[in-house]
Amino acid sequence: MSMRSIWRPIARSATSARLSRHIVPRSPARATSPRGVSAFFSTAGQRMLKDQPDPDLNNDEFQAYLDGNAAWAQSVTDKDPNFFTESAKAQYPTVLWIGCGDSRVPETTLLGLKPGDVFVHRNIANILHPSDLSSLSVIEFSVKYVGVKHVIVCGHTQCGGLIASMKNDRVGLIDSWLTPVRALRCKHADELDSLDTMDAKTKRLAELNVQNSLEVLKTNPIIIDAMRDRGLQIHGVVYNLATGKLEPLETGESQEDFKKRIAAFETK
Repeated sequence: MSMRSIWRPIARSATSARLSRHIVPRSPARATSPRGVSAFFSTAGQRMLKDQPDPDLNNDEFQAYLDGNAAWAQSVTDKDPNFFTESAKAQYPTVLWIGCGDSRVPETTLLGLKPGDVFVHRNIANILHPSDLSSLSVIEFSVKYVGVKHVIVCGHTQCGGLIASMKNDRVGLIDSWLTPVRALRCKHADELDSLDTMDAKTKRLAELNVQNSLEVLKTNPIIIDAMRDRGLQIHGVVYNLATGKLEPLETGESQEDFKKRIAAFETK
């Protein structure tokens, strides 16, 4: 007799024993009765169905979004009948906004502007990586071709990415994206550790993160050219969720630092 033929009944027996611990009902009658087994799996199926999201509820939510859009479009048209017709012709935003993807920081709304006024790039924790093709593409298109006059990098209080960085939370793929923030925490550890509350620590980290993104921005040749040739301005702000206010940060640099930056990063 081959080892395979010996193993098969043993394997089936072991597998059956493991499964029986999980699915065999307590009552012997239910275990042996087809009606009992059917009732058991029927009940289990009902429990599983109860755990599933209600598709009708999801459809109702989506329909509410569509209804809200229709009401908004009508409201805008009532105030300005030509708004959408003119908007469809071209865009003329004066500012590029680089911000966090947090739903509580809607750039056009909090700036008191309208659709078409702001060119937008958002990501987790408003981080600028020098080699990130997404942000580089947005910067080049908006600055070089659209011709925005201002670039605003905006952080905010209670940022989930910054809180995860301060608490050493492991969040998966995003951990790699947050590496620059964790490096800032390491670099400024003494200052951050001296602050009393997590809110204070994360707000200060938000400021440092914006300033770091501005430094990355100022090494971009497209930005360097636009600042030199047509006076493009860059700004750093932190949005306070508790007040709804933008708090501007210092973005200046000394003449010596300016010369060093241009010498290192300007391309011709």
